[in-house]
Amino acid sequence: MKRISTLIAMVILGCSAAMAQTFTLKSNDLSGQFVNDQLWNQMGYHGKNISPQLSWENAPAGTQSFAVAMYDVDAPTGSGFWHWMIYNIPADVKELKAGAGDLSRNLLPAGAVNGINDTGAPGYIGPAPLPGLPHQYLITVYALKTKLQLDKNAPAALAGVFLNLNVLAKASIVAYSQHP
Repeated sequence: MKRISTLIAMVILGCSAAMAQTFTLKSNDLSGQFVNDQLWNQMGYHGKNISPQLSWENAPAGTQSFAVAMYDVDAPTGSGFWHWMIYNIPADVKELKAGAGDLSRNLLPAGAVNGINDTGAPGYIGPAPLPGLPHQYLITVYALKTKLQLDKNAPAALAGVFLNLNVLAKASIVAYSQHP
């Protein structure tokens, strides 16, 4: 009888663990491909350069802040290309509205920092891939155990080091863009 009770308890615990929600990133604006609204308005593109809406759920206990990064894995630089870096998003915030990467729109939550992208400027730079194969853009939200103590002019790659040193969990989505 004791073995049956133990077995039932193990099955219940296993089912509970299987039903546990995972840290998840979503976007109402992205469905696998970037559209003209999100594309850059330079390098022969005539996009609107609007950062996509993003939302996340089920952050781990102990999360003190969030960060969001968008990285072009396939950029022909030899080291990829950081399109967007936002950090020190307060722990009670679960969404960035479309356009939050545009500093002039003032859509960031209080205390959040629009970091420096690989053009050397703060804010969002939309995809503008060169002709050839599609580029893969990795958008990741980081649940962090602290706020980052970075100079506002720190490059995205340096911010990435501190994100990974302080990460509790991360969730990503991938979207693609290809030169027409």
